[in-house]
Amino acid sequence: MAKQKFYVVWKGHQTGIFTSWAECEKQIKGFEAALYKSFEDLATAKKALASKPHLYIGKPKTAISKPNSTSYKPVVPSISVDAACAGNPGYMEYRGVDTQTKTEIFHQGPFTQGTNNIGEFLAIVHGLAWLQKQNSNLPIYSDSMTALAWIRGKKAKTKLEQIPQNEVLFDLIARAETWLAHNSWENPLLKWDTEVWGEIPADFGRK
Repeated sequence: MAKQKFYVVWKGHQTGIFTSWAECEKQIKGFEAALYKSFEDLATAKKALASKPHLYIGKPKTAISKPNSTSYKPVVPSISVDAACAGNPGYMEYRGVDTQTKTEIFHQGPFTQGTNNIGEFLAIVHGLAWLQKQNSNLPIYSDSMTALAWIRGKKAKTKLEQIPQNEVLFDLIARAETWLAHNSWENPLLKWDTEVWGEIPADFGRK
């Protein structure tokens, strides 16, 4: 029997750890400058996913790493989402924009006693639901590895304590998780490459 392998995709249509080459190939096929590698055990794969890919597969080529690269650009048309939080926890809001024009598509908040990861998670689900209503398979960009992982697991694994001040926010989380559990989508969920492209177009500009 062949030994189980774990495939880490740092850059692809979806990022994360996959347990078969077929699933890994779906994420990298047709994705320019995809970054991926197989590992013999899950612990090493998890460590690799949380690290920089060049530590395992070498540094990317100069043509890819330069911000002015003409061969490595965001996929358009697409939408981009982002969240902003004043404090942790604090006042949180999120939005989605057209990646190319930065035209705002939706904007929610501010909500009290929220976190950035929760905002990123809700923004992706909001984007998926919005695109479903448009009968659109456009990609969604997020710069949050954590939120993308929560979407794959269909659950917001937040450690935030539920209190009266954020009851509305936790209701939104529950509704988002229910939506993920009862819907499917073909929209690629992509990691925004901030190091190459700069801040994601949905960024609130408050850093």
